[in-house]
Amino acid sequence: VQLQASGGGLVQAGGSLRLSCSASGGTVSRNTMAWFRQAPGKEREFVAAFWRGSSIYYADSVKGRATISGDLAKSTVYLQMNSLKPEDTAVYYCAASRTIIMSAMTDPAGYRYWGQGTLVTVSS
Repeated sequence: VQLQASGGGLVQAGGSLRLSCSASGGTVSRNTMAWFRQAPGKEREFVAAFWRGSSIYYADSVKGRATISGDLAKSTVYLQMNSLKPEDTAVYYCAASRTIIMSAMTDPAGYRYWGQGTLVTVSS
């Protein structure tokens, strides 16, 4: 599976962005697709996951502000982020796994496939 993330950019606090992750070599419905982010000097953290094309999970830090969705026909997963805060500034990565178990879904070590990352900068 090859992943291509896009959609990052500079946005003011309170604004919105939609990130896209295009998957090739595998289908969204057969994989758990997730978004992680990594801010400078911090560990990579879980943002949201689309469990094998069905169930959806969010980190508490983005719950109510983020929406993850998938377009199975385009093999693409989206992350809509609203009400952005400066603390959302990070490189956002999409990841995929065919085998990860639900209890490990928030652990980046469980994902085999990663996109290259897209930078989101939120100015105050």
